Amino acid sequence: MTETEDIPAPTAPRYRGAQFLTSAAKLSQCPPDVGWEVAFAGRSNAGKSSAINSLTDNKKLAKTSKTPGRTQLINFFTLSDTQRLVDLPGYGFAKVPIAVKQAWTKQLENYLQNRQCLRGLILLMDIRHPLQPFDHQMLDWALQASMPVHILLTKADKLSRGAAGAVILQVRDALKPFGELTSVQLFSALKRHGHQELTTVLDTWMTRLPLGDAH
Repeated sequence: MTETEDIPAPTAPRYRGAQFLTSAAKLSQCPPDVGWEVAFAGRSNAGKSSAINSLTDNKKLAKTSKTPGRTQLINFFTLSDTQRLVDLPGYGFAKVPIAVKQAWTKQLENYLQNRQCLRGLILLMDIRHPLQPFDHQMLDWALQASMPVHILLTKADKLSRGAAGAVILQVRDALKPFGELTSVQLFSALKRHGHQELTTVLDTWMTRLPLGDAH
């Protein structure tokens, strides 16, 4: 961030009041680059839309599908006049031409590197398949931008408590090189587990004033 906007820090957002704002195919079509945004990203089957719907208690807010890769636009949801959640296209789309994947990879990188109001990234990984190559790519982009990343190990209900605990320890160990920029938790949209931990992170990002060149 090159300068602090003349916008007072908002209060904690009301996630249940989330409403669809708009969709964008590229950065130039996004809403005005002011305020506070947190983006949700993840592989096509990571449960990204389900997590957003569970967080906002609105099953129809973000479109879910059994067909991977249905989210191919950047979707914006308003929480207040200055706060937004952003649903990024699921990467690793199934049955999509390589050229389309490459184009979306470029748009994702453009958004992550150049969106000034982006305060943090929620990176979702299926707990049974964490830290895939594209997850590492997203982490690298965030590191280059000095952007905080909070990882949701989704579908935690699919594993026993002991197995889930082992995975989170594995992921935390892998994240050590990123230092304080990263954090990780267990999450289950189906069981509604992990909401409080997630909202604590989001509230912090959504109410913190940018300091100088934040990213």
